[in-house]
Amino acid sequence: MTISTGDRLPDATLYRKGSEGIETVQLHDILRDRKIALFAVPGAFTPTCSEQHVPSFIRNAEALRAKGIDDIICLSVNDPFVLEAWQDATGAKDAGVQVLADPSAEFTKAIGLDFSVSEAGLHDRSVRYSMYVRDGIIQSLNQEDSPGTCGITSGDELLKQIAE
Repeated sequence: MTISTGDRLPDATLYRKGSEGIETVQLHDILRDRKIALFAVPGAFTPTCSEQHVPSFIRNAEALRAKGIDDIICLSVNDPFVLEAWQDATGAKDAGVQVLADPSAEFTKAIGLDFSVSEAGLHDRSVRYSMYVRDGIIQSLNQEDSPGTCGITSGDELLKQIAE
């Protein structure tokens, strides 16, 4: 079942590379009593994700925070080591965009936003989406029809959907 606007996001254990090694992050802890701009990409270091999607959130980071967003989070079905390198390469870290790993796609599958394209070597990946989440409840949700497209899921579009 695919999630939709008005649904509560399920809890999930996500991962990131910290100064002491791999750290676990409980999604509910990040969402509780907070406003979050959350977006997901099919894969780190892929062209659309690196050249369009992440930069759109970096470009809009200050404006999102001015509208009350507490955190900007990017999820990807990659391992935390790859995501740390990608976060540094894209400038996401410097912009305060937190990148979290869902390495076995458990969260992605739980919300029904997974896909696979075997002939392209993409297995159990995340659909490209963005959402505005307040206290764990989805306020707006945008999903692309094609993994190579970044239009309605961009930081620019999500910014328009958040009331001050």
